[in-house]
Amino acid sequence: MKISAKMLFVIALLALVPSQLWSADRGALVREAVIYLAPDSSSNKLAQAERGREVILLEKSRNWLHVEALLGYARTPDPAFVEDEDVEGKTVSGWVLDTGVVWATTQDGDRILFGAAADAEDEASRRHGRKGAAQEALRLYHRVYDLFPASPWAGEALYRAADIKWQVDRADVSTRPSGREANTYREGIDEQQMKLVMKKFPGTKWADLAAFHIIDNKLCGDWQGSKCPDKEAEVYEKYAKEHPQSPSTPEALYQAASRRAALIEIYKTEEQTKKSEESKNRAIALMQQLTSQFPQSDWAARGQALLFLVQQGVPTYGNVIQ
Repeated sequence: MKISAKMLFVIALLALVPSQLWSADRGALVREAVIYLAPDSSSNKLAQAERGREVILLEKSRNWLHVEALLGYARTPDPAFVEDEDVEGKTVSGWVLDTGVVWATTQDGDRILFGAAADAEDEASRRHGRKGAAQEALRLYHRVYDLFPASPWAGEALYRAADIKWQVDRADVSTRPSGREANTYREGIDEQQMKLVMKKFPGTKWADLAAFHIIDNKLCGDWQGSKCPDKEAEVYEKYAKEHPQSPSTPEALYQAASRRAALIEIYKTEEQTKKSEESKNRAIALMQQLTSQFPQSDWAARGQALLFLVQQGVPTYGNVIQ
């Protein structure tokens, strides 16, 4: 089919339209919303959408919005991270009141979503906080990145969403039998979202923090012998070397040092005197690096206490009592 000059002009014109306008009909709820069959609160209620759910605008009628909302599955993990939400989960079309929806064109929409997410996260941390608040925070943080990918809040928001999911998954993995097996790495936490943070925001502290989380998958369920603590120490040392400016570097140095300190006694039980002495020297070097590079860190104070014990010859691992 031959394309006319007029059609080519239209195509070229459309290519110049800012990409944000293409997503102007996508929004996120910052309130719970009842979805009605018709633009009338007396009509049948189809469903209820929680905070952070994505809605797609179909049409408007006075103070009502006809939307398509993804509500997710009732008894499966939260679908906020599903890449193609139009395919996954339960989608409901209906009417909601035109209030509490942040669109891609909403002024300060990124800040509004981030603030709502932070409120939900705080609510989730309270002893008697609102049920489902953690999932709300996860969704709302993800919507900041989803609707406002160029926002200065996007990197932190995507990391916070990934962090919430990671904490939930880690708690689940730790309860599995493999989480307590000796010399077995605790593979199982989904790394997809942490890797997305690293990919989309390389060179930022959010990418550094995401990389630190991934170390969880390289730790053993339990130690039995020198293999696991030695490998774990190497992982933490490698992280500190590759991410010198990361907020997690002080912790990485301490974790590496504590494992080297533990190996002092472990190698003694294996009758490897030379390796025991090498571990002592490496532990001391790591703790000195920690205290000199990050003197104001809590981890540096902990490193100082550990250094004192090692220099005094006090065992830091096992049931040895002097």
